[in-house]
Amino acid sequence: MTNQIKTGLFLGLLTALLLVLGQAMGGRGGLLIALCFAVAMNVGSYWFSDKIVLSMYRAKELDEADAPGLFELVRRLAQNAGLPMPKLYLILQEQPNAFATGRNPEHAAIAVTEGILRLVSTEELAGVLGHEMAHVKHRDILVQTVASVVAGGVTGLATMLRWGAIFGMGGRDSEGNEGGVGALGTILLAIVAPIAALHIQMAISRSREFLADETGAKLAGNPLPLAGALQKLESYAQVLPMRGANPATENMFIVSPLGGGGVAGLFSTHPPTEERVRRLTAMAGR
Repeated sequence: MTNQIKTGLFLGLLTALLLVLGQAMGGRGGLLIALCFAVAMNVGSYWFSDKIVLSMYRAKELDEADAPGLFELVRRLAQNAGLPMPKLYLILQEQPNAFATGRNPEHAAIAVTEGILRLVSTEELAGVLGHEMAHVKHRDILVQTVASVVAGGVTGLATMLRWGAIFGMGGRDSEGNEGGVGALGTILLAIVAPIAALHIQMAISRSREFLADETGAKLAGNPLPLAGALQKLESYAQVLPMRGANPATENMFIVSPLGGGGVAGLFSTHPPTEERVRRLTAMAGR
C-alpha cells in the first residue's frame, strides 16, 4: 500500500508540473487548457495504449496451437495471481525481452520476443512472465503509461513556453493579466520542469519494477530463476539493442531495450539490474 501511495504522490507531482506550465504559459486560460490537455491524454492513454504499443512493435497475436507450452505457463501464473488469462503476442526481434500492456487485467496482453523464447530456461521464463503478470495485477501498465504521457506533456508545454518567452509571447491570460513570472523566470521554469518530470517518471517506473520483481518471483515460486533471467537479458541488451525501439516505451519492458550503460544508465526507467538481482537473491535467503 505504501508503494501505491508513493506512486499516487508522484503522479500528482507530474500533473502539478503540467498545470504550473499551463499557468505560466497563459494565466487562467493556459491553466484550463493544460488541465483539459492532461485529462485528454490520460483518457486516451487508458483506452488505446495497448493497441498503440503492440502495433509499434508489429506484435503478432498467438493462438494456443502456436505455443502450447507458453500458454500453459502463463495460464498457471494467471491462476496463481487470481487473474484472467491475458492475450499473448510474439515480437519478431532477436533481443530477448518481454512486456505487458493493457488498460486493466480483463484487457491485458503479454508480449515476448523470439529471442527470449530461445535464450532462457522454462524456469527463467516463468520468472519473467510472473514479473509481467505482476505488472498486470498491480495495474502498472496504466500507471506507467499515464506517467509517460503526462511527462511528455510537460516536456511539450515546456518547449512551447520556452520559445514563447524568447519571442515575448505567453504569460498573459485572456483578460490580459500576467500569468507568468517574467521572461527569465519563465525560461528557467521551462528548463527545470522537464528535468523534474523525467526524474519523477523514473522514480515511478523503478519502484514499480522492484514491486513486480518481488510479486513475480512469488507467483513463479522461486526468485532465483528470475534473477538469472534478468542477468541474461541485461547482458544481451548491451550488445543487441532492439531494432526500432522507441524510448517512450522503454519503461514497459522487463529490461531496457535500448542497451547502453554508464551515464545513460543514470537516466534509465529501470533500476540497476545488480540491485534487482541482489533483492531477489535476498528473497531466496542467499
